[in-house]
Amino acid sequence: MKAFAVSLLGWVLVPLVALAQQSAPADLNTITRISVNGGTVEITGSKKPDFNSFTMTDPPRLVLDVSGAVFQGVDEEQPVGNGTVTGIRTATYGTESASIARILIGYEREVETDIQSSGNTLVVKVLGGGGAAVAANTPAQPQGTAAAGNAPTGANAQDAARAAASDREAQEKAARAAADAARADREAQEKAAAEAAARAKADADTERQKQEEARLASQRQDAERRASEEAAIAERKRQEEDARVAAKRAEDERRATEQAAAEAKRQQQEQAQASAKNTQEQQRAAAQAAADTKRAAAQAAAEEKRAAAQAAAEAKRQQQEQAQASAQARREEQQQARVAAAEAKRQQAQEARERRQERTVASRETPSRAPSQGSAARERGGGQTSSRRKTMTLVGFQQQPDSSRVFVRTNEAVAYNVSESGNQVVLELENTRVVESNNTLPLDTHFFPSAVTRVEAFAGAGNTVRVVIQLRQGVRYQTRQDGGLITLDFPRPGR
Repeated sequence: MKAFAVSLLGWVLVPLVALAQQSAPADLNTITRISVNGGTVEITGSKKPDFNSFTMTDPPRLVLDVSGAVFQGVDEEQPVGNGTVTGIRTATYGTESASIARILIGYEREVETDIQSSGNTLVVKVLGGGGAAVAANTPAQPQGTAAAGNAPTGANAQDAARAAASDREAQEKAARAAADAARADREAQEKAAAEAAARAKADADTERQKQEEARLASQRQDAERRASEEAAIAERKRQEEDARVAAKRAEDERRATEQAAAEAKRQQQEQAQASAKNTQEQQRAAAQAAADTKRAAAQAAAEEKRAAAQAAAEAKRQQQEQAQASAQARREEQQQARVAAAEAKRQQAQEARERRQERTVASRETPSRAPSQGSAARERGGGQTSSRRKTMTLVGFQQQPDSSRVFVRTNEAVAYNVSESGNQVVLELENTRVVESNNTLPLDTHFFPSAVTRVEAFAGAGNTVRVVIQLRQGVRYQTRQDGGLITLDFPRPGR
């Protein structure tokens, strides 16, 4: 029974004018899915279906024609065989704009079906297990064909052939009607296309004529505009030429007027200058006479003032000379007293040095020590010097083979004092000044292997210059004076 039903389904659908499934136009209902669940078949499309249905017998089947629809992604043949539905066949016929999608559902037996539309889905359900299933729009059976309710189960092959022939005639008639409708539709479309082409040609001819007329009108307007522009240019040039001639004439007249006015003004200025010159000469002569008189009087007064000033200056100079002589005498007396005191002090210092040298010789293996922090010792030197004020010209530092030397140079021999306190030695130059500021800059000697770390000179109280020598540690030193050179030699540390 199943094999016969499937073969009959193929035989019925062969005469249909089927169209190839393709991408559907946007205004068609595109059927993309047919699913079977027991006795229920669901047909899903892109739009709400507009359909007709009818049934066929021997074998039992239901035919659904969906107007304005095409298939997409749906197989032409879908075998089922679930005990109720034997299989499903699909086909498309008609023109593209009036396409009809046909779905043929084969059943194992005569069934009653319920067809409902739910949105874009068409649902076909089997209601009972038997009985005639006759839907609306069922075509009339050909004469001699037994109805489903009267046909006995297991009809012979002749009855099935007559039923198939009747179905084939109905299908061929429907196909011819669809082909006639498609041909009429195509002819109407061709006629409409020809009329549209004719109208388009007429419209194009009209448009070309309008464009040609517009072009000619534009050319005329361009020619008129060029002529108008040329006339305007010619008129503008003529006006510019007239204006240039008028401006030149006005400029010539203005220049002539200015020249005449300038000439008149120059003559007036010359006359005024001559008059002013005469007046200035007169005023200059009068001023010169007055100045000569005033200068003579001033010279006389100045001579008198100069004579008085010279007399006062001479008297003052004599007084200053007397005061200087008195001061010089006092300084000489003071100098002699200082020299005597210095000589006595020098002798005492010499005796002290000799005693220290003797002690040094006696204790040669014992290193000498500088005076302790807070102690002070003074040494005076220089002997007999002049009363003139001396000038310190240089302060320097030298490395000797066994000692470090600090030297001070003056323009002549100078009386001096040397004092020491802890790690500091101070040399004071009496009646001495510092002229060059560079000689007051400190000497940084800490990076030498020497007992001396810093030397700095500056003006002291009164007419003295102090040279301060900073030591790393207290050491014994030797002081010498040779004319305007005073040296202080400090032994190297550790010697």
